[in-house]
Amino acid sequence: MMKLVRYSVAAHRFVRRKLHTGVYASTSQQPKITTHYSVVSRESDPRWKDVDMERVSDEADVVIVGAGPAGLSAAIRVKQLAEEAGSDIRVCVVEKASEIGGHTLSGAVLEPTALQELFPDWKDRGAPLHTPVTMDRFGILTKNRRIPVPMLPGLPMRNHGNYVVRLGHVVRWLGEQAEQLGVEIYTGIAASEVLYHDDGSVKGVATSDVGVAKDGSPKDTFERGMELHAKVTLFAEGCRGSLTKQLMKKFDLQQNCQPQTYGIGLKELWEVSASKHKPGQVEHTVGWPVERSVYGGSFLYHLSEGETPLISVGFVIGLDYTNPYLNPFKEFQRFKHHPSVRHYFEDGKRISYGARALNEGGLQCVPKLAVPGAALIGCAPGFMNVPKVKGTHNAMKTGMLAAECAVEALTSDQDTKAMRNVLRPVGYGRS
Repeated sequence: MMKLVRYSVAAHRFVRRKLHTGVYASTSQQPKITTHYSVVSRESDPRWKDVDMERVSDEADVVIVGAGPAGLSAAIRVKQLAEEAGSDIRVCVVEKASEIGGHTLSGAVLEPTALQELFPDWKDRGAPLHTPVTMDRFGILTKNRRIPVPMLPGLPMRNHGNYVVRLGHVVRWLGEQAEQLGVEIYTGIAASEVLYHDDGSVKGVATSDVGVAKDGSPKDTFERGMELHAKVTLFAEGCRGSLTKQLMKKFDLQQNCQPQTYGIGLKELWEVSASKHKPGQVEHTVGWPVERSVYGGSFLYHLSEGETPLISVGFVIGLDYTNPYLNPFKEFQRFKHHPSVRHYFEDGKRISYGARALNEGGLQCVPKLAVPGAALIGCAPGFMNVPKVKGTHNAMKTGMLAAECAVEALTSDQDTKAMRNVLRPVGYGRS
């Protein structure tokens, strides 16, 4: 201990001596590292002085941010209703992933009610719903045991009539249906800014700039993002979307609801032995490995996709845990060693994995859904049904409802300024 103290004192004296002699220059002589333009304004940065900052703009009737279940369902519904009304409505969808479904974690239980409404002939169209749920299992885990809990009819977690799906495949299929209807989908493009009219209503979105160096300076390949103007803009970014947060703050959309609560969901897709595979079996647990004070639980779905026996396994932990040393990923790994599930993964192979944030507050935490010229749909406002442990059907339905309100306004005899107020709560959000 005395040696450590002597070394510490010696190091302190050495640094003081170097600072006094000027060997260590002051931080003012070091190059400044600029960050995002919202932190360091480009107007005050000389490196951006001669850069052309004009954006190219394009205009559509409806612009949708996010090509997930909600965004694609909204796009499809707009085109369906426009076709019925004999109207030509241009719909553009921007998606940050390089391909449709690229940011959607596979492995989910889908309630098909919204899909049935959107496409009554979804089976004939080849929708990738191949695995109907055949069995529900629920258990409370202790360290070495599993206490079974019966899944009686009427309980929200009972999945009779639902399907185990690879959600990324479902989203990709929805994208194909949307493109067949004439929806324009632009992948690999992230929306970075909400645009407004002079009266404060939403004008559209701007996409991200490209060709910016790590130090915040423009590269030779710099190109300004483009502006997408729309009469109606729908935000389907999912949980904690950046533009959604901007809208919530600007319009104070959460003033009449409870604060949203969040969880983190970790998910893995495993190729397992055929002898251990039970297509259509759905398993959920609570309890071990987390303590009683921690909100969390697991899911394990047996998928039937082609000849490969697959299991989607995951663990969800509420982000209100108080133990700073708790590691959600490690808790997930501990769960996979429980005697009741460990056998599934022996001799298996993990083929993909991921994580995402989840809205877990429920209906009382849903904010105001619409502002002049725009609306929030899907998991952006938080429509996950926590008791059912699913929300894709809700996301799709909210997109469809918003689409119906948008088309009603776009096909009516309103002037452009009045149309900016079509998505107020007396329209979308009334159901």
